[in-house]
Amino acid sequence: MEGKQQQQPVPQREPGSGGLMVPGAVGEEPRSEGKGTGADSLGRPLGPTPSQSRFQVDLVAEAPRKANGESDSAGKGGEEAKGRFRVNFVDPSAGGESPGEPGGGGSSEGANVSFQNGGDTVLSEGSLHSGSQHHYYYDTHTNTYYLRTFGHNTMDAVPRIDHYRHTAADLGEKLIRPSLAELHDELDKEPFEDGYANGEEGTPAGDAAATYTPDSKGIVKFGWIKGVLVRCMLNIWGVMLFIRLSWIVGQAGIGLSVVVIAMATVVTTITGLSTSAIATNGFVRGGGAYYLISRSLGPEFGGAIGLIFAFANAVAVAMYVVGFAETVVELLKENGTLMMDEMNDIRIIGAITVVILLGISVAGMEWEAKAQIVLLVILILAIGDFVIGTFIPLDSKKAKGFFGYQAEIFMENFGPDFRNEETFFSVFAIFFPAATGILAGANISGDLADPQSAIPKGTLLAILITTLVYMGIAVSVGSCVVRDATGNINNTIITELTNCTTAACKLNYDFSSCQTQCHYGLMNNFQVMSMVSGFAPLISAGIFSATLSSALASLVSAPKIFQALCKDNIYPGFQMFAKGYGKNNEPLRGYLLTFLIALGFILIAELNVIAPIISNFFLASYALINFSVFHASLAKSPGWRPAFKYYNMWISLVGAILCCIVMFVINWWAALLTYVIVLGLYIYVTYKKPDVNWGSSTQALTYLNALQHSIRLSGVEDHVKNFRPQCLIMTGAPNARPALLHLVHAFTKNVGLMICGHVHMGPRRQAMKELSADLAKYQRWLIKNKMKAFYAPVHAEDLRDGGQYLMQAAGLGRMRPNTLVVGFKKNWRQSDMRDVETYINLFHDAFDIQYGVVVIRLKEGLDISHLQGQEELPSSQEKSPCSKDVIVKVDYSKKTETDTSVAFVSSTSERTSSLHKEEDEDGKTTTQPLLKKGSKSLSSPLNLADQRLLDASSQFQKKQGKSNIDVWWLFDDGGLTLLIPYLITTKKKWKECKIRVFIGGKINRIDHDRRAMATLLSKFRIDFSDIMVLGDINTKPKKENIAAFEEMIEPFRLHEDDKEQEVADKMKEDEPWRITDNELELYKTKTYRQIRLNELLQEHSSTANVIVMSLPVARKGAVSSALYMAWLEALSKDLPPILLVRGNHQSVLTFYS
Repeated sequence: MEGKQQQQPVPQREPGSGGLMVPGAVGEEPRSEGKGTGADSLGRPLGPTPSQSRFQVDLVAEAPRKANGESDSAGKGGEEAKGRFRVNFVDPSAGGESPGEPGGGGSSEGANVSFQNGGDTVLSEGSLHSGSQHHYYYDTHTNTYYLRTFGHNTMDAVPRIDHYRHTAADLGEKLIRPSLAELHDELDKEPFEDGYANGEEGTPAGDAAATYTPDSKGIVKFGWIKGVLVRCMLNIWGVMLFIRLSWIVGQAGIGLSVVVIAMATVVTTITGLSTSAIATNGFVRGGGAYYLISRSLGPEFGGAIGLIFAFANAVAVAMYVVGFAETVVELLKENGTLMMDEMNDIRIIGAITVVILLGISVAGMEWEAKAQIVLLVILILAIGDFVIGTFIPLDSKKAKGFFGYQAEIFMENFGPDFRNEETFFSVFAIFFPAATGILAGANISGDLADPQSAIPKGTLLAILITTLVYMGIAVSVGSCVVRDATGNINNTIITELTNCTTAACKLNYDFSSCQTQCHYGLMNNFQVMSMVSGFAPLISAGIFSATLSSALASLVSAPKIFQALCKDNIYPGFQMFAKGYGKNNEPLRGYLLTFLIALGFILIAELNVIAPIISNFFLASYALINFSVFHASLAKSPGWRPAFKYYNMWISLVGAILCCIVMFVINWWAALLTYVIVLGLYIYVTYKKPDVNWGSSTQALTYLNALQHSIRLSGVEDHVKNFRPQCLIMTGAPNARPALLHLVHAFTKNVGLMICGHVHMGPRRQAMKELSADLAKYQRWLIKNKMKAFYAPVHAEDLRDGGQYLMQAAGLGRMRPNTLVVGFKKNWRQSDMRDVETYINLFHDAFDIQYGVVVIRLKEGLDISHLQGQEELPSSQEKSPCSKDVIVKVDYSKKTETDTSVAFVSSTSERTSSLHKEEDEDGKTTTQPLLKKGSKSLSSPLNLADQRLLDASSQFQKKQGKSNIDVWWLFDDGGLTLLIPYLITTKKKWKECKIRVFIGGKINRIDHDRRAMATLLSKFRIDFSDIMVLGDINTKPKKENIAAFEEMIEPFRLHEDDKEQEVADKMKEDEPWRITDNELELYKTKTYRQIRLNELLQEHSSTANVIVMSLPVARKGAVSSALYMAWLEALSKDLPPILLVRGNHQSVLTFYS
């Protein structure tokens, strides 16, 4: 390769992905290619062999390449590329372009665009090849595939199947398409600055290859005939075909027997259609019915059905083996060669049989499939033997009731003749288990080469074939054999009788003695088919084949289903059974467990009780498969796109209802028991909440219902009776201020909306990345801590802008916030006053948008973020330990003088340090999860203030006991000040608290004012323990308190009277928060009122659990931020937890009905 650096490692084509692995670039060892087998490591045929392929390693310069793809000289390119290179894989199969001229062949460059699939030849995801020339580029700067498409090199990846895989799967590796950030963001890094391009940690192809490189040689995958059709036919054709079908025809007659078979077929066909629809709605893994139901309806139903379906299959093994053993013992009895007694012989033969079946299963799926083929051949020969036998009527068989095809017999047997209290439904209940087994193919879905194609074709064809055979044999046996026969050859009629009523009589046989007891005929002899057949031992072989094949299918199905269930970790105690062995990932532990269960039930040998329960377990899974299709169609999820189109949601619903009815028809107590077990398992799985998300239809329907109700709600005008406080809480990271969260939750839980607003400030690019990560992380945190709230992060230049965005845009339709909740900014005197200005402007903005405002203050403070270490949040997606913070001794904030215990925030949580401008005390906000007391991550023992803060932060999580909630309803704001404490007292933790109401009034009208307020509260139906009228609100406060207030505001005063007019105006313009002398004098009365109210609060409410008080309102543009902040400080200092509340002056209470 001329002009190329030869020392670069030669890349190897990554099989199955169409990509290239560059040894050295991703830390892979060079791998030999082909190994003479013509297939890659995943067992797929390779593309062009090494002899046909050409690799080129091109240096990549930062400057754009020339249009014709020519590169500069090696020396110059090497200098500019700074170690970058591009690998070019040329597929010469379509043209003769020289590999040394990647830009040549211009005529083919834009003519045909081919989206090659990477040589994946598996049936279900076949490759799409075209005849055009392909170039694959891999540029180590972007870790992205370059494809010479549309006439130029582009970072954009073309559509290909490997981008859509979940994880590196059996069919090929997952490749990662370029992220939007890679395509859209500015390039701000030098290549290989941190060892990888663009800060990525490894290449997509390299990661995939490193995580998944199995040797797939020897993996057995079945087609639709061997994998589904054969299995389903063997499972459906059970022992019922040979032993019970003739009895059913005798009881129900030919007509009703066909109806019975047709009814069973309707149920199984609808279930087959539903199974086909689910199986073709995406890639199906192992697990059969469990996998289909769990991925459609979610883990709750899937987990419940998976367990009982696996158990049912395990017990079915015992049922079928005992059926086989009974037939063998019957033969032994006929020949007088019983080993012990009948029951113990059944146990011995059953145990031996199940051991042999286990051996076949453990030997591998290949052996098991071969055994199934042999058994099917025997079964078909047995059926053929019977059919041939019907055309050969022998005189020796006539006494036993077999006369060959006779119209008289057909007419006589066409109608029903129910005996021994049998009914149509009891006969149906006996036959129906013979129609089950339609999921035998779906149960080994993981072993099918193309389950999406195989399951529909195999299952539906098996139902059709078996139904026709059942009906054919029913009609055939009903046309040949009379219901009753003595078996006595001497019953031949010699003289012709004139009054013959029975078909046997017309055929010169007198079976009238059968009114008492006969041993032959359809009603009395279970071995009718054996008697009719041309070669009787072949029917016995057919019975053996039917029982053993069904037992073998169940023995394979149960462990496969159970393994899939355990892999999903729905029941953590069964995790050990998830492990698979060998190339086929065989569940050997599951085989052993199934063997032990089957052996146990064989030894019990009381299968008449177990049989109806097992049938009901199967029917429950059929019902849920049908319901899954109905539910998925009802949810209208865009992801529900089955390739199989011949289904209907309403027919599936009818199928589900039919399954439930049949359960009761078969056995009502078994049906009830099944419902109880399924419901119990459903409740257990729901309670355990497995950490999985499969995009179930339950999730889709929940969304659809929420959407429809939200839209319906939007069309309804608000009414005062339905007012709910819907709060937007400026929490920052929700776990940083637990007290704020819990107190608001006390009056919004199950009542109104609660949104935790979080304003991200700082560099936009960084914040954007963090927003989506935070959204998922903190929403999970809220759910985990049982907070009925939403988390809403925004990015803004400052807190005020962020607050405005949230107030205007948060919520949906009628579910929008109407109340802003903030924590009191405790450290406002040490903060930058521009932050205080921003904080106060939040209130003004809220009032402008017609919001109510609630300010919450705890004397200890609210923000506990500096006392926490960042711990990993629970999540199935977040497994990385890199999200932990380290606690060290550093100075976190220049403004804070007292705090010494502070947190160093790692790069994963820098985002929330920007919240220092928000509403709480110390200017410290980091991203922390749930608080853990006495956390070992703390760098030193807590000082007294921090310990008090920690205790205060959890005070609202405890039961509040008998105490007071004091409501200082000084100004009428529409009633929000009164509604909030009432809602708090409705909660369990607060129900023992009493409401005391304080109002302002005149000394000479105290009794009148109290009575008026009592009347109003009784009309509002709000209970209260006491009403106090304060007549001394306007009394002048104590001198020392006035002095303390003046001292507090001194640093923030403008003192314009002591400055020149020009200087004072300039200063006020630059620092609008400063308090002017004129303003202070103008609002002197209001200032004194705040100080006086604090004195009264100290006097009357110092022991209250919570104080709820009217928030003073400052006129916008007239009262400076510093003065307003000073009022709030003076009003609320040194008190129990206090809520300063101001509604939007619209009524939220009414006494009208």
